[in-house]
Amino acid sequence: MVQPLSPRLKETPSQTAGPYVHIGLIPHQAGFDIFETNFSNVLAGPDTTGERIRIEGRVFDGADSPVRDVLVEIWQANAAGRYNHPADRQEGKPLDEGFRGWGRTGSDFETGLWHFETVKPGPVEGRKGHRPQAPHVNFWIAARGINIGLQTRLYFPDEAEANAADPVLGLIEQPNRRKTLIARREERGGGVVYVFDIRLQGQDETVFFDA
Repeated sequence: MVQPLSPRLKETPSQTAGPYVHIGLIPHQAGFDIFETNFSNVLAGPDTTGERIRIEGRVFDGADSPVRDVLVEIWQANAAGRYNHPADRQEGKPLDEGFRGWGRTGSDFETGLWHFETVKPGPVEGRKGHRPQAPHVNFWIAARGINIGLQTRLYFPDEAEANAADPVLGLIEQPNRRKTLIARREERGGGVVYVFDIRLQGQDETVFFDA
């Protein structure tokens, strides 16, 4: 006779993303060709509308050392402020068929640097009360030592007025904490680069959000 399972089973130990993030999620960066379609850090196609930008940065641990095995994903609205997703029901904002709106990459094994090629997003409507949100890019981060993927946002320093009215940034009371979500703008070779370093711990720890 089969005995019923005990109602007091012990909790299974949690696991982090492990040391094989690149092999499982971005294998082409680790030298493996196992996916029919490799996800890319290039979100904008040749016909995408909007200002072309590069977003780059590093993820630092509590010892201020760059994390070299981190997975970084972003998703964002297009230049008109609309997401390339059926759930986006904003009226009067065109869908850009040439813009994927989602990207995945990993940090460089030597330098820890990651980057995306995309366009600057437009403002979007918030879920509650349709309050406008400042242009931003959503981030999701996974790496060894992280039990649950971390979510954060990048805001643009040249959108000061919109940032001041943003309902999400407004939830962060301390100005020094709010600054951890503002990228740094640079110009290189005729192009615009937004530098966004993410700190997992420490005095300047980046603000992370609940899922």
